[in-house]
Amino acid sequence: MTGTASGPPSTPHRRTPLVVVPAYRPDGALPALVRDLAERGLPDVLVVDDGSGPAHAAVFDAAAALGAEVLRHDRNRGKGVALRTAFAHARERHPGRDVVTADADGQHTPASVRAVADRLSAGGADVVVGERDLTGAGVPLRSRVGNALSGAAVRTATGLPVRDSQTGLRGLAAGTLPWLLDVPGDRYEYELRVLLEASARGAVVAGVPVETVYVDDNASSHFRPVRDSLVVMAPLLAFAASGLLAFGVDAAALLALQAATGILALAVVGARVLSAAVNFGVNRALVFGRSRPAPVRGSAARYAALALLLLAANYGLLDALHGTLGVPLLVAKALTDAALFLASWTVQRQVVFAPSSADRGPDDGAGAGQGAVVGATTVPGGPQRSRNAAR
Repeated sequence: MTGTASGPPSTPHRRTPLVVVPAYRPDGALPALVRDLAERGLPDVLVVDDGSGPAHAAVFDAAAALGAEVLRHDRNRGKGVALRTAFAHARERHPGRDVVTADADGQHTPASVRAVADRLSAGGADVVVGERDLTGAGVPLRSRVGNALSGAAVRTATGLPVRDSQTGLRGLAAGTLPWLLDVPGDRYEYELRVLLEASARGAVVAGVPVETVYVDDNASSHFRPVRDSLVVMAPLLAFAASGLLAFGVDAAALLALQAATGILALAVVGARVLSAAVNFGVNRALVFGRSRPAPVRGSAARYAALALLLLAANYGLLDALHGTLGVPLLVAKALTDAALFLASWTVQRQVVFAPSSADRGPDDGAGAGQGAVVGATTVPGGPQRSRNAAR
């Protein structure tokens, strides 16, 4: 059942962001956070109770009594769903409002939330990441290893200089909310995929230093270093698989044409045309397809331009390695393609198969937002509290 919110929609407010706090079985740190944020000039807090159950109702009631607006899921759905529920609600009830997301367990101090809010309000960034210093001796080993793995995965897959890819403390400009509703992932992986999508859309991502706080040695963290890093790397691995398929087609055609003609340039061009057709189809439909593939005409033109650039670079490197240095052709081919792999990934993701103008439109994602709110009810703070009950 789709929940409804009581009271009139809020008016647009651009001076201070709306603070979104997804919470699952929180303790007294949540009401304290709501109170302390208000004291720091961030009075508008939207909490999502992600199916915590009756045992934790008093905590959410306390947060509501302090002025927080509370959305409730009828069962635990995961952090990614909770965030999308909040984003959909923010678009409907707080149009044009920037958002800062924070965790409910006390790891994000009010001062840190305020720092991210101030950086977002200063402009010039679509996404602001609150970056902790995770190199200190006081940081749990599990967190240091996990952040190192996921950070390396994010930097490789996106090219973004993100120092803290695991943090849930982020500032999100109002214009990002439509596409945030379309990012897949129901649990922890959602926040990592947001960075992938931000990179693909050319969003400006900035970082701001924040306090490093761990509660009970970070026992509440649900991060799984290997599995969640693989989630981030999945698009890059799919791109690599597509490239490997194209490499097989290219290499076979290159050897056949070289043997038939003895002309390296002709062999390179013929093999590249054939493999490029295979690679374009796979990448458009499967690797960068998202909810709907990029239009064929525009993406094909951009892909052709990239292919010509890569062809020139490919031939130049092959000629230098094979023709000048005498490196065996297949070895030279492997070295050349490895050198151009990440450049091709970046350009295809951010330019060739980038979201169309329709994907970026302000109304896009409304359907996803409505779906995300299924099972949620609203409990606003203040005098309207008694009008609402979890359903």
